[in-house]
Amino acid sequence: MSIFKDPKPSDVENWVCVLEGSTNIEIEMARNYLSNLKIPSNILSKRDSAYNLNVGDMALVYLYVPVEFEKKARKALETLQDENPDFNPEGETED
Repeated sequence: MSIFKDPKPSDVENWVCVLEGSTNIEIEMARNYLSNLKIPSNILSKRDSAYNLNVGDMALVYLYVPVEFEKKARKALETLQDENPDFNPEGETED
């Protein structure tokens, strides 16, 4: 069993993960978008800088908001994704 199998966001008291991705750029973009809407957020990066990876289980980056902002943040991020089809924090490509 791999220790990197099915990584989950960390539990942070009074904060909830609203977005996860494999690139800092996409998560920073989402954080800036939320900031413009006056929604506080923080990034937790689990990237392993020793290997400088930006894909896979060793490179996940998470965006957290306070619990009381969760609904507003999720709705805002939906709007961001709808308005920007190229916004793809998971790094997945369409076949």
